[in-house]
Amino acid sequence: MRRAALALPLLAAATSALACWSPAAADASTTGAGSVLLVFLPSPPASPARGGGPGASTGAFEARLAGIGGLSVGIMSATQGRYTTAQFLLDITQGARVASSAYPTATPPGLSLRQAGDGAVVEGWQAARTRAGEAPQLLQPGLLAAQIPGGGAYAGITGLDDLDGVAAADRGGRVAAFSLGTAQTLLGRVAALRRSRRFVVADLPAGADGLEDLRVLSTGRTASELLIVLERTPNAPGHELLWSAVGGLAGGAGKELSSATTNQRGLIAAIDIAPTVLRHLGLTIPADVRGAPIHTDGRLRSASLTGLLARLRVIGGRRLEALGFLLCAWALLLLMSAPWPRARAWAMRTGGLGVLWAPVAVLVPAALEPSAPVEFATLALACLGLGALTDLLVPWPRAPLAPAVTAVALLVADALAGTQLLMRSLLGPDPILGARFYGIGNELKSGLAVLVLAAVAAALYPVAAQGPAQTGQRRRAAIAMAGTGVLLAAVEGSARLGAGVGGVILVSAGFAVATVLLLPGAINRRRALIVLVAPVLGLVALALLDLATAHGAGHYTGSILHARSAGDLRDVIVRRYRAAWDELHNHAMPFATVLALLAAALGVRRQERLLTPVANDAAWRAALAGGLAAGVVGALVEDSGPVLLVVAVFALGCVLSYLWGRPAECPSQAPARTPRRTRARRSRARTLSAGPAR
Repeated sequence: MRRAALALPLLAAATSALACWSPAAADASTTGAGSVLLVFLPSPPASPARGGGPGASTGAFEARLAGIGGLSVGIMSATQGRYTTAQFLLDITQGARVASSAYPTATPPGLSLRQAGDGAVVEGWQAARTRAGEAPQLLQPGLLAAQIPGGGAYAGITGLDDLDGVAAADRGGRVAAFSLGTAQTLLGRVAALRRSRRFVVADLPAGADGLEDLRVLSTGRTASELLIVLERTPNAPGHELLWSAVGGLAGGAGKELSSATTNQRGLIAAIDIAPTVLRHLGLTIPADVRGAPIHTDGRLRSASLTGLLARLRVIGGRRLEALGFLLCAWALLLLMSAPWPRARAWAMRTGGLGVLWAPVAVLVPAALEPSAPVEFATLALACLGLGALTDLLVPWPRAPLAPAVTAVALLVADALAGTQLLMRSLLGPDPILGARFYGIGNELKSGLAVLVLAAVAAALYPVAAQGPAQTGQRRRAAIAMAGTGVLLAAVEGSARLGAGVGGVILVSAGFAVATVLLLPGAINRRRALIVLVAPVLGLVALALLDLATAHGAGHYTGSILHARSAGDLRDVIVRRYRAAWDELHNHAMPFATVLALLAAALGVRRQERLLTPVANDAAWRAALAGGLAAGVVGALVEDSGPVLLVVAVFALGCVLSYLWGRPAECPSQAPARTPRRTRARRSRARTLSAGPAR
């Protein structure tokens, strides 16, 4: 029985090959006619020896896919937020998604298929459409099948869950053709559906039978057919990243998958399925589809892909622990050096510089992919070691130049070379969340701005106070500050590098504040206008940069400039601010935000006291003010909201720790300015003590 069932698709393939000799078939192929088969293959059971869990069978599943000829393999971002099978399938049908927290209810309604005639209808579909309509983005469940003439078809196995048939539902929740039967007849039923439908979804059996079916489908695939394979997992959180494979893409088999959505080798997203299917069928891709067609990118390296998936699954859980370990190591260093003033000052400098070296140090364990304890120890030793070495080799207060230049250079090199070290690091974009896959993540944007501002101040130091003799020096310093801001904005905003719209805005605002404070003369309305206009000019420059380097496919041009109406722009704004508000309620973020605001207010009030080590130097004053402005603006424009403010204030604290650890042999290069009120009080005292004029 099994052999007869396996012979059916081979017979269908032979019949199809003979039909290709007919003129009608030739006409169909030239008009872009083709078919797509989307199959779901169950994950192998987790090994008890490995502790079970989502990652227990990672290598086994990838090895099974790679062992089947004709396929290219990749990791798929299944959802944005916590994984549920229903949301995963809805995202496939609509080709777009938002975070689960952005919906009125985090989990989708219960969905199930009910046979109706030759097809089926999805129970709960109207509730799913209503929920999507209330989300802050235009989402249309069923958009994929609705674009395909004749609709979609589904072939399942009696007695097993048929929820995957939702992927074949149209806008009305209807599956045009529906077939249930035994596992032995599955391939024959799939072949029958493919003769009448151009888009077929099927569930393969688990275990060796499913792999054998997939091998038959792959080897029997015609040139005009696209075969897409997705991992089928239990409906539970922890499966945000799944394995996927595609056969029939241009470029051949045995490659790694990628797409413009992720811009990462070996990584695609669920919303890329819809545009891939529609492009293969020669159909128009609707504007509401936000995904991008899947393509191949380089030779398949199974070990590298398996390691990448394992790495991405642990990044989020290690971030705060790694930071805590680093701060504890710094605190221990301060405690051990407390009895000796010179040693205590050295510990302040070393620890502050060590944290500033973190964007570079995190790349080391990203390349090694060690266990959690080893990563924490490596990061702490690397940061403090680099901090101590920098303090030894670079005179105070110029040491921030070293981590700033090194960090920007390595991040640019990583992006251009495609080494994916930043993505694998604890300060990367964290692709498992499903929102960002490449570029500079929100946590790093404001911190990098503070680091570069401190580096410019270190290079310019000392910059004298206001005065006619210092006009030329201050103008040159302002030009240097503005030029550096332009370069950093290009790095954080370029589609090939940072890909951060919010990064451009916060960098433009922060460096504009610093530049205005460095200009000779008093702050006036014209200079305040420069600060307000700088982010707008930054966005215009980013649009031109996207058009020049990414052909309009960058993050900014794709989400903002391609918006079709004011409603689309409103949806983008609402979605970002709702995410920022949700972040404000996340774990300890309320306490951290209040603490950052109090520290910022105290710093502004006592700014002259804070700048005592550098004698109230103008460059350092401008840099610290610009860093705080970058954090505040970043919190207002980024969907991570308060995280950017907290990171900026924390980075500013590290810079001040370095400055306040000034060595005893490094006196201030300019006398500290006496506050205006103190000068007036001393003047009156001298007048009174002098007595009446004689």
